[in-house]
Amino acid sequence: MKAGTRALGIAESYRSETSTLAGAVTRASRVVDGFAFSACTVGGDDATDAMVDLYGRLDREDVRYVLIAGVAPAWYNLVDLHAIHEVTDRPVVAVTFEGSSGLEASLREAFDGDALAWRLDAYEALPPRRSVDAGDDTVFVRSVGVDDDEADEVVRAYTPEGGRPEPLRVARLAARACDDHTG
Repeated sequence: MKAGTRALGIAESYRSETSTLAGAVTRASRVVDGFAFSACTVGGDDATDAMVDLYGRLDREDVRYVLIAGVAPAWYNLVDLHAIHEVTDRPVVAVTFEGSSGLEASLREAFDGDALAWRLDAYEALPPRRSVDAGDDTVFVRSVGVDDDEADEVVRAYTPEGGRPEPLRVARLAARACDDHTG
């Protein structure tokens, strides 16, 4: 991957009823050259819209990939990866950092009625999750708008060490700093 290829990493931090979403534009060379922020409701259904809004605020045509830390930020505010891909016209790669047997049991414990129904529908619509070796670590990836091999290459190219792609690491730091400042 060329050193100047840019990815937008989106990660969250939350402390109350809202979750801060930070977006960090990071080059494959690890240079950070842009930030944007948005928010979504903890336990809500607006994470996808907030991420699309964040992408739009950046107004960066040079972003080639969108990386998202997880698919259920802000207490199961599930993300529609297909919708983000459709709006941004960019490959979308969701990365998680721990193995799990899935979210369905947790969703059923935490929600019922319509709140559960839409979450189950959103969860079932996600592409399958697969493990990817990134250096000495293993991460778990779902991708839309890109084949598995290219998604794996993107994850590896942006992960210099520590098992967390640099755009997601920087976005998480920015989201936490924003919360520290406002919280």
